[in-house]
Formats: sequence, C-alpha cells, structure tokens
Amino acid sequence: QMQLAESGGGSVQAGGSLRLSCAASLNSYCMGWFRQAPGKEREGVASICSDGRIRHADSVKGRFTISRDNAKIILLLQMNSLKPEDTAMYYCAATSNYVDYRRQADFPYWGQGTQVTVSS
Repeated sequence: QMQLAESGGGSVQAGGSLRLSCAASLNSYCMGWFRQAPGKEREGVASICSDGRIRHADSVKGRFTISRDNAKIILLLQMNSLKPEDTAMYYCAATSNYVDYRRQADFPYWGQGTQVTVSS
C-alpha cells in the first residue's frame, strides 16, 4: 500500500524560501509536486524519475528545485524566491509510469497536501 506524507509547508514573505518534503512508503519510478490554489485547478510543478529525468514548470524554473534521496523514497522541493502567486496547497504524487508533471492524471498515488502561503 503506497502512502505519501508531505511536510515543510508554512507561511513566508515574498522572496523567502521553504523546503517541502514527501516521505513515501514504497519506491516508485516517478514522483512529482503539484499545487492547487483556492478556486483554481491543480497544476503540475515539477517531477523526477528514477532514470534521472527532471522537469520543472516554466512558472517555477530557476526558483524551485525538485530532488530525491534516501533510496528514492524521499521527495524534496526546494522553493526559493517565493511569490504570492505560489500560495497553494502542495501535493506530492507518485507513479510507476514514465511521465512528467504535465501528466497528473497518470499519477495514481497522492499525499494529503501541505499548505504554502506567501505574503506580499
């Protein structure tokens, strides 16, 4: 049974940084971060796969960095230069498919989310 648990969310001022973590109970081929702001649809942020493929959405390139460690069962998202537009619930997801963050429908396993609030 796959279980994903996010942590590290919080409140920060614009320009600040946060590091999100996701602990997975089982290994998976690809993992990703997604976010959903109030009244908006969930969108992909970044993804990483076991073959080394890393992708970041244009909206976060140069600011966010996705990584993986602990035998690939810990997913991280380093968020720098945060903007108010980054405010959202951030979700960790995993899949055995070879896909990236643009294919969120192909990520069957999801965490409960962690809130990130960026003030101006």
